[in-house]
Amino acid sequence: MVSVPSPTHGAHSVTPAEQPPTPVKLVIAGGFGVGKTTAVGSISEIRPLTTEAAITEVAAGVDDLSHTPGKITTTVAMDFGCITIDPTLKLYLFGTPGQDRFGFMWDDLVEGALGGLVIVDTRRLDDCYAAVDYFEHKDVPFAVAVNAFDGEVEHDLDEVRWALDVAEHVPLIVFDARKMGSVRDALLVVLGVALSRAEAAAAL
Repeated sequence: MVSVPSPTHGAHSVTPAEQPPTPVKLVIAGGFGVGKTTAVGSISEIRPLTTEAAITEVAAGVDDLSHTPGKITTTVAMDFGCITIDPTLKLYLFGTPGQDRFGFMWDDLVEGALGGLVIVDTRRLDDCYAAVDYFEHKDVPFAVAVNAFDGEVEHDLDEVRWALDVAEHVPLIVFDARKMGSVRDALLVVLGVALSRAEAAAAL
């Protein structure tokens, strides 16, 4: 019979309650000016890391500012923040740049991500096709969140789903990127999709 040695004097045994929360990486994506930086900033428990640069006259000629006339900066690399959901789970959030010319960074940002949240501005649905196609092509679980600018959306969700050609199993919700609780609920939807995918794979 093998005896188990007693802990040495002064040793500290870690109880389950003291285990650090499980880290989970999520990506927040979407077109230019849809609210990615705002969403990360609204919920992050740390001061978000942003890589904002001033919009120059050259960039203004490339990016559509007609629906975001007050926007004077743009994300050129990524946004980063984190939020502890509960003692067992901590989300690390990576926001993608919205412009096509920074698309080469997406593969690095999405690597290792459990899921993604694609933010949509119903005034500029064309800007969101690339993000939806990307997650579908990479087979990464994701949800689509329509940002309610000024508290309203211009199209109902069935019209948005049809316009984006999003499959029925992909959750499509309305949220407000400025409100912490609304962003949290959207991220929980993404976690639910990812968990369902993992459970389905385990059952095979």
